[in-house]
Amino acid sequence: MSFQILLVAAGGATGAVGRFLVSFIMRSSGAVGFPWATFGVNLAGCLLMGLLIGWLWRLPPGTSETVRLFVGVGLLGGFTTFSAFSLELFQLIERRDVYAAFAYGAGSLVGGLVAFAIGFYFVRAVAS
Repeated sequence: MSFQILLVAAGGATGAVGRFLVSFIMRSSGAVGFPWATFGVNLAGCLLMGLLIGWLWRLPPGTSETVRLFVGVGLLGGFTTFSAFSLELFQLIERRDVYAAFAYGAGSLVGGLVAFAIGFYFVRAVAS
């Protein structure tokens, strides 16, 4: 159990630093007004999770628990963020920026599902 916690913690720390760096770079480049950093990391995280799950499902059960914990639970859990998504969506609504709020909310939900499916089916196609 201690090793599992270490895997998740190490992955989570790595993912959180990655998210911070993406946000920092986006802000430094002048991307303001729309929450591009959170939108991007969440879609990238969905794509990566689809790739990971597509790959893990091809392996015998139990052989990939270390990778699942470090990458799936830790790294991608720390990299993506539903709480930041909710905050930024709320801020768009508070500003009465209805079009941006709708685009962000719907784009995140639909885009995340599509990105996951692309990753998952890509691995399935390549591995067969």
